[in-house]
Formats: sequence, C-alpha cells, structure tokens
Amino acid sequence: MNQSQNKQSNKTQITLAATLLATLLACLPPQALAQAAPPPQEKGPAPKDAMLHALAVQYPNPYRAMEAAEVKAVLDRVLAYLDASTPAELVSKSSGAPIGRLDQADPDAVLKPGDFRLTSYEWGVTYAGMLAAGAATGDRRYTDYTLRRHQLLSDLTRLYYPAVKADPANAQAPIKSFLNPHALDDAGALCMSFLKAQQASVRVDYGQMIDICATFVTRQEYRLKDGTLARGGPDGKGGVKMRPLPDTLWLDDMFMGVPTIALMGKQTGNAKYYDDAVRQVLQFSQRMFNPKLGIFMHGYVEGMRDHPELHWARANGWAIMAMVEVLEVLPTTHKGYQAVVRQLRAHARGLASFQDKDGLWHQLIDRPDSYLETSASAIYTYAIARAVNRGYLDKEMYGPMANLAWNAVAAKVNAKGEVEGTCVGTGMAFDPAFYYYRPVSVRAAHGYGPVLLAGAEIIEMNRKYKFGVNDSGFMYQGSR
Repeated sequence: MNQSQNKQSNKTQITLAATLLATLLACLPPQALAQAAPPPQEKGPAPKDAMLHALAVQYPNPYRAMEAAEVKAVLDRVLAYLDASTPAELVSKSSGAPIGRLDQADPDAVLKPGDFRLTSYEWGVTYAGMLAAGAATGDRRYTDYTLRRHQLLSDLTRLYYPAVKADPANAQAPIKSFLNPHALDDAGALCMSFLKAQQASVRVDYGQMIDICATFVTRQEYRLKDGTLARGGPDGKGGVKMRPLPDTLWLDDMFMGVPTIALMGKQTGNAKYYDDAVRQVLQFSQRMFNPKLGIFMHGYVEGMRDHPELHWARANGWAIMAMVEVLEVLPTTHKGYQAVVRQLRAHARGLASFQDKDGLWHQLIDRPDSYLETSASAIYTYAIARAVNRGYLDKEMYGPMANLAWNAVAAKVNAKGEVEGTCVGTGMAFDPAFYYYRPVSVRAAHGYGPVLLAGAEIIEMNRKYKFGVNDSGFMYQGSR
C-alpha cells in the first residue's frame, strides 16, 4: 500500500471512529454528558483544596428537577384534602339535615359548610388548578373535582337566579354573592374557571353562569375614564365607595378581571375583548409598574401625586398570572401581543432578582426581613413555568428558577395536604406594618389553586425540557 493509500485509509478510520463516538454520546443519558471539572494536570500529592468543589451541599429542598410522580404525590395530597373538606352538597339551614335533591328554589337550603367556600375568587383559581392538574397528570379525579362543583353551581344558578334577579335585595340563595355580584372578587376568577372548563369540553351547562359573571366583569364593574378597571366608584346612594379611596386601582384586579375579558374574546370571536384585555394590562402597568425594580406596587389612587410603593407579593402574582392567561388566548397577530410579552418579560426579570436563596419570595418582595410567603411563590412558579413552556421566557435562565421555586413550594404542603405559609385575605394599605404583620394560615384559600397550577405546569415543563446538575450547578440540558 503506497503513502497516498495509507493517508486515505487513516482518514476513513478517523471518520468512522468519530461517527461511532457521536452515536454513542447521543445514546448516553443527559447526566452522563454533564460537564465535570477538568482533572488536575499537576503531578504529585494533591493539595488540600483539590476536591473542595465536590463537597456535598446540604440544600434545604431538593436541588434537582422533581420527577413527575413526585410532583403528583404532592398534588394528590392537596386533592385528597380538598375533596374531603369542600363538600359539594346542600343541607337545611335550620336543621342541618342533608338535602339529596332540590327541584325548586328553597330559601332554607345552603351549601354544606366546609373549610372553604365554593364561590370565592380563590376557588375560581382552584377549579382552574384542578383542570390543569388533570390535564398534566392524566388523573381524572382532578377534573371530576371541578366538574362536580361546577355542576352544583350550575344547578343552583338555574333554580335561584330568577328570584335573585327579580329582587336582589331580599331573595335568598346559597350562592347569592355570585348571582348578584358587587365586585370583581365575586365574579372574575369564577368566570375564568367556567370559560376554561367549557373550552376544555367539561360537560356542564355554563351558559347562564358565564352570562352573569362575564356581563359584570365586562360591562358593570366600575372603570376610570380611560376604561381601566377600578374600585371606589359610585355607591348607588349618591356617594362614593371607599375601597379604600375613590378611583383606586388594585393590582389584584389585573387577574380578577382581565383573563375573563381575554377569554371572552376566544369565546365570542369578538376582537373588542382582546383589545380591552391588552388595554387593561398596559394601563395597569403604566401606572403601577416600577421599571427599575421590575415589580408592581399594590395600590394606586388616581389623582394622587405620590404613591407609597408597597410591593406586595401576591398582588404581583396576580399580575404576572394575568399576563400569561391573556397571552394564552390572545392572537399572536394582535397589535398588542408583543407589548404584553415585553411587559411579562420585564416583570419576570424583576421577580428573578428577588427570589430568596431557598426558592420562595418575601411577603413584601423587596424587603427580605418580611416573611417568605407561599401563595405568591406558587403563582410565580406557575406563571414562569408556563412562560417557559410557551417560549416567552428563556428556558436556560427561568427553567432552573421555576424548579427551585416549585421544590420550595412543595415543601410547604404538609402530610394532610394543607398548604402552609399563606398570607390570609389582604386589603390595601399605604404603610409597611400592614403587610409585615398579616397572619398566615392553612385556611387561607389563596394557596391551594396556585399550588395545583404550579405543580401541573412544572410537570409539563420538565416533560418538555431536561434540567440537571452541570459542574455542581442545576442547569438546562436540552429538549427531550
């Protein structure tokens, strides 16, 4: 064999070897490809600091991506607790006896008391969370939880709404706050859950309920002159509601109203709802978002020169959640689509800068001496993971952040399925003491829906992308 033939043979062997190596590497699990620290090149006895980088670290929560089965085990505890503690039943108000079947409106009938109300805005989030958990896990029990309670609400609406509509002041009904709403709290989140369920083909007659709550959100709730949803409007008696002051914006209302408005765009095909949803996001943000910090203030009063910036965590959760829900249905061709995406990204960057070392966020986000709060942290987990899954946020940066947050949130679900560390219902104030000293309770309903939503979205994210340890750091490792 001459020299030329030898060279050609060597090239062929090298090519075959390279192909074989590439094939073998492609078959290896992702952790086998994780970058390791290079071995020392010096010869002789190793110095005492040679392997310090490999010391075991005692993280308080798992420093890894939870397997889907682990996430579901957390969600299963929540489901078991809520299914037992929120009965979908009627009883007699006077005797407490169960009412098995109700054929006509009975003023003595009430919902059987449980740990939580079935028509609160928190439970609108919980119904949506159960639907998401059912879709992510394939476990029909989650979907059935929402279906059974929505069916009961639909039946009660059919029976009691005519009387409530005819005489709102005096008519009695087990779900009167929903049938005669006075604030977005009474209608908005519930309406979102009805619309989501209907669009997911849950077999309940939602028509009358959606008409009641969507009409209130889109046409009857008070607004500022530029159309922004607000509180502190006319009280119907010639005065003004003090909630807490006239013409007040609550950041919470970005969620209490805006997702329903956007979903009505999908429901009806009428672009005016999309236009309104985008306008709400941008006008709330113009007034209440601090671009230097990347987070929102809780309250804003139209006409005030200065506003105390109290950056309450859960309200910021409602804001970022509203944006991902709007983007879920807003056509990508809508003129305001990119503006909403930019606002979402700016908010996510701000939240990332304030995440605590163990994964949660503080009650007042930028005040680390305030306590760590669970419901807001769960909402951020859900919204950020959803934004990663939809491509609004970079998976490399935000995927590990969402996993770290989920692992910390999961640690707050106790053996009974109760969610610990959740701030109770909170109004608005212009001083820090109010927020610092708000109590926490496992009976604070605000924590349960966000935990379900967060777990469901983490399952979806980790099913789509690989995350693992790379040279001791938890990082993105590619698509599955």
